[in-house]
Amino acid sequence: MRFSSGDRFVSVVIPCLNEEEPIGDVVREVLAQQVDEVIVVDNGSTDRTAEFAAKAGARVVREPKPGYGRACAAGARAADDRCDIICFLDGDGSDVPRFMADVVEPVASDHADFVMGSRLRGHREPGSMTPQQIVAGWIAGVLLRVTYGVRFTDMSPFRALRADRLRALGMQEETYGWNLEMQMRAAAARYRIVEIPVDHRCRQGGVSKVSGNLVAGMKAAWKIVTTFLRLAVSLRRAPPPQFRLRDKKV
Repeated sequence: MRFSSGDRFVSVVIPCLNEEEPIGDVVREVLAQQVDEVIVVDNGSTDRTAEFAAKAGARVVREPKPGYGRACAAGARAADDRCDIICFLDGDGSDVPRFMADVVEPVASDHADFVMGSRLRGHREPGSMTPQQIVAGWIAGVLLRVTYGVRFTDMSPFRALRADRLRALGMQEETYGWNLEMQMRAAAARYRIVEIPVDHRCRQGGVSKVSGNLVAGMKAAWKIVTTFLRLAVSLRRAPPPQFRLRDKKV
């Protein structure tokens, strides 16, 4: 991917579970941003998600064991050896890929180690985020600010960071706590963090695994709370272990 500061190899990881309706368009939109590779992680889909992603130009990686964090980690491990920057976004079409350059550029220009696109600071389509998502992002932001002095307004899946910085974080969460863990570990490690506004759309197809389901949403909220408390304690005690991004190719 080309920037004013030079070329950077950008790998985009898209975790998916039964997203056959939107995934083709998502992959094409991302590729249109001139990224170097798109990795779709099929997290046990029972529909044609993998087929449609591959037809659209993505490299498909399979992680059959359920878990959002597991899918993200599998995609990161599968990134090309030349990868400088890893970007994550969801496969339901709600994230807007035309903001890709805005999210990646601060990392590419070495002004940040970690960038998150804030849906709350950008334009949101009506109904694209539930009240519980907005409140969860606000609560997490308050906790992160009080604990680490870092300002976050969201826990958006649309984010980018240097590949070597991801390897150093020691990511361990395997389910919904992945995004919060990344923000906490980045803050604890004193990474240069930037949050920028990004637009957000209603999902383009499929069924939400969290926000559209009350029970799943409550489980995810509980996971977020317990993740924060556990990590807040563990990060005070010891530095994070090494996350070896290329231990295996998937």
